[in-house]
Amino acid sequence: MVGADVLVRGYGGYNTRWALFLLHHLFPLGSSKPPLATTIFFGANDAALSGRTSERQHVPIPEFKLNLQKIVLHLKSCSPTMLIVLITPPPVCEEGRQAYAISLYGKNARELPERTNEVTGQYAKACVEIAKEMGVAYINLWSKMQETDGWQKKFLWDGLHLTPDGNAVVYQEVIKVFNDAGLSADKMPYDFPHHSKVDDKNPESSFQQNVCDASL
Repeated sequence: MVGADVLVRGYGGYNTRWALFLLHHLFPLGSSKPPLATTIFFGANDAALSGRTSERQHVPIPEFKLNLQKIVLHLKSCSPTMLIVLITPPPVCEEGRQAYAISLYGKNARELPERTNEVTGQYAKACVEIAKEMGVAYINLWSKMQETDGWQKKFLWDGLHLTPDGNAVVYQEVIKVFNDAGLSADKMPYDFPHHSKVDDKNPESSFQQNVCDASL
């Protein structure tokens, strides 16, 4: 049995500005067991347009880049060997956002989109720039998804949030990066003995060393 603890730290509606307040809580410095790998997936909310209905989430691009730098630097301080992966925001389908707004508010739906694909693309570009500057891995989800015909409905159920197919793209891209870094499941170490190594006459002895190591 290969052991891996996957910790999900997703906070709906958050931007990079708000995430900074959680950084030291989620990734405390001096931890004896920092994460082996971390993905950073921001930008969709930061890219909300100023002066529109979601402006409270808006973070200007210069600040967005600075916030990403701070997050990456903190993670590197937690562990210099950690695999850090920056993921750009996915594309935005403005027609899908408008249709969703009409389904909720009818004739009272907003006329101007709160996000555009063009502006979100600028945040995706900024994310890639920071990844390259800081020497960390990245996934350009904004570009990758738009390589598929009909991405607007295939990957986004309301023009912004991912469908199961959209989430599958994220998973596939993350797995590629992890595999390239030698973190594929078939190369991960066993946290407890393989069944062939268990002494059926005295099974407790086969687990004692692992249990002792885990308690250190």
